[in-house]
Amino acid sequence: MVQTLPQENKFEYKAKKFVVWLFVVSSTIMFGGWTSYYIVFAASKHKGHGLVLPQVFNYSTAVLILSSIALFLASRALRNGDRNRQRLFLWLTLLLGLVFGVLQVEAWGILKATGAFFVNNNAAISMIYVLSLFHLFHIFAGICLIINSLVGSYRAISVERATYRQEIAAIFWHFIDILWIYLYVFLLLNS
Repeated sequence: MVQTLPQENKFEYKAKKFVVWLFVVSSTIMFGGWTSYYIVFAASKHKGHGLVLPQVFNYSTAVLILSSIALFLASRALRNGDRNRQRLFLWLTLLLGLVFGVLQVEAWGILKATGAFFVNNNAAISMIYVLSLFHLFHIFAGICLIINSLVGSYRAISVERATYRQEIAAIFWHFIDILWIYLYVFLLLNS
């Protein structure tokens, strides 16, 4: 028997989803401001960060793309009523998110080893750390949403509630994946 939600819960879900979209928009504005600052700084000093970005950033980008695919497959499994496959792909997404975090920390170590410190005389180099650190904060928030959806997949909650959790996680996760691709390409093009 499919459990349906009272009308007020459906309204509450829409309101919460709207808040997630507001966060996505505000984060886009924040990162847009930082990348605009980077462009203005680089133009005024006639130099970018001047670094060869660590190869690890390529790997972390691939990991995030794979995580988005896994989350898409988790959503599809939920729509098909296959909670076991949903769990499998949610676990995979979670694991890939954690791998991304480890790769980011490794990239900072590589930057530091090459003499590119957060505090230096080139603010463009500092922006690499700022952009990737704040993106990592967003990854942490996304992991929390993935965990929320994963926990829901093990509980006897309604399909509507499980779908809501999955949609919120997907909106946020796909956003931070696209955001990282934008940031990485931006840093590559503005060296």
